[in-house]
Amino acid sequence: MVDVTKVTGAERADRAERAGRAERPGRADTAAAVDARPAALPLTERQEARRRRILDASTRLAGGGGFDAVQMREVAEVSGVALGTLYRYFPSKIHLLVAMMQDQLEELHGTLRRDPPGGGTPAQRVTRTLMRAFRALQREPLLADAMVRALIFADRGVSAEVDRVSRRTTAIILDATGLADPTPAQLSAVRVIEHTWHSALITWLSGRASIARVRADIETACRLIDLT
Repeated sequence: MVDVTKVTGAERADRAERAGRAERPGRADTAAAVDARPAALPLTERQEARRRRILDASTRLAGGGGFDAVQMREVAEVSGVALGTLYRYFPSKIHLLVAMMQDQLEELHGTLRRDPPGGGTPAQRVTRTLMRAFRALQREPLLADAMVRALIFADRGVSAEVDRVSRRTTAIILDATGLADPTPAQLSAVRVIEHTWHSALITWLSGRASIARVRADIETACRLIDLT
């Protein structure tokens, strides 16, 4: 029996990703090729500080004006980096906005670990977790719209960044369930919940769904955890 206190959501997310690969036929060679690529070198303290300035500047611009307000030249000026340097960190606006989404999710994950959601069942805990995240996005709808639009527009060139967003979302959901060693059926339920969460964000941001409908859809999807 695995000790739940020693298995993080990120580790379980990696398991989920590996399980997902195993379930998708014809992808073994591709997965092996991806795993064989050399890992990126870690950023120096100075580089990390520069990257942080870029993300903070982009977040302010998106929060004030949405997707269209994030222009690479203006991001460079606000963050105090050369335009060429900005493009070395983020090859496009979509790369930048998806990285912002990952950054926001990492911050949320840290908050949730310090103050985990209550609830007697995994479904209740996941629902409360995702609705807490949703309320945070409600407070800055222009920022939320910019990040979600970037995920929609992202092509295969941004797949690595999108995968990191997905893994972080999966880790948040798995942490909320409290499941130390989820079964394939439970991992499948987590993927359905994640898809529902993203779809609910899109329909809410486009004005096609009320907050009440978002909550109802998320609650319905989360009940799958208790049924597996």
